[in-house]
Amino acid sequence: MSHASTQSTEYSAREPQQQGHAPVLLREVLSLLAQHEVRGGETASSAGKLGGPGAHAPSLQFLDCTFGGGGHSRAILESFAGSRLVALDRDPAAHARAEALRTEFGERFALIDSDFGELAALRETGWAGRLFSEEAAASRSGGPRSRGAFCGILFDLGLSSFQLDEAERGFSFRHDAPADMRMDPRRGVPAAQWLETASEAELVRAIRDYGEEPCWRRVVAALLAARGTGILARTQSLADAIAAAIPARRRYTMTLHPATRSFQGIRIAVNDELGALERALPVAFEALAPGGVLAVISFHSLEDRPVKRFFRRLCGQPESARDSRPQDLRPRSAQPLTRRPITPGEPELAANPRSRSAKLRAIRKD
Repeated sequence: MSHASTQSTEYSAREPQQQGHAPVLLREVLSLLAQHEVRGGETASSAGKLGGPGAHAPSLQFLDCTFGGGGHSRAILESFAGSRLVALDRDPAAHARAEALRTEFGERFALIDSDFGELAALRETGWAGRLFSEEAAASRSGGPRSRGAFCGILFDLGLSSFQLDEAERGFSFRHDAPADMRMDPRRGVPAAQWLETASEAELVRAIRDYGEEPCWRRVVAALLAARGTGILARTQSLADAIAAAIPARRRYTMTLHPATRSFQGIRIAVNDELGALERALPVAFEALAPGGVLAVISFHSLEDRPVKRFFRRLCGQPESARDSRPQDLRPRSAQPLTRRPITPGEPELAANPRSRSAKLRAIRKD
């Protein structure tokens, strides 16, 4: 039986803007998660391990794969009484923001220092007990088929407002700062170093494929020419070099800054964002209990495309026009909850312009 009639989806807590971050499509996310069909108690087999030995096992368990500002996590905990939520984030600043939730919700909330690209590794290591049911662990060692642990899993892709607004993180060219762009400053190499050492093919992939920049040849040539000059080290000089590579006639007709697309592509490459998403989606679906809901918010076509394909495949729908198999030959393991992606309405767009490109898709596991 669906819990839509028994779980509140009206979120009336403090306004998100007062917390410094407005969670996108919040009410829509809560409404979709409430459409899970997991009976109380069926997802709690591993819940005790979240709070240590002997911890109380709640009836519902959620996974927020992108904690960010914590707005979605807070709303889920407040809307589903007695539930427990595990969140992932590799950004050290997110862990400082999580202290308020730890204080308020106690053992109902846990934040793990990781990201969704490492879900498979988490599953296979000591973290598995914190994320997946004992049945899932048994299934990987030849035991019975796993039923999964979670009744709801959420991905909110892209950058948080905090990351954009923190100039020293180097995600934006609105302020001059070191060109870093790493989600986790403790791992990988800064964007400036990556730009100095990446092969030409890697630069092409970042600017042409990930940034979808029409003038990618000019931009790549400009980046190669700027190596060793110090131009690539800071956000504003990097943005100026990219903008100068765009023909003037095109710059004058653009509604976005000429460096916007290239910055997106560089950030995606530095953080392996698309690779992480491709790795995470199948593992997340496995972690759902039957009747559990998987919801994903994307912000550009490169994120939305693999989500759409993955959901269509699970729902037994053709992934492309070339798939001419009859319906009964396409295996189905989920049902679509969103026939078309949900997008923000006018009130949300007015209150939070950064939500303008958001798309929300969701499926429910059979």
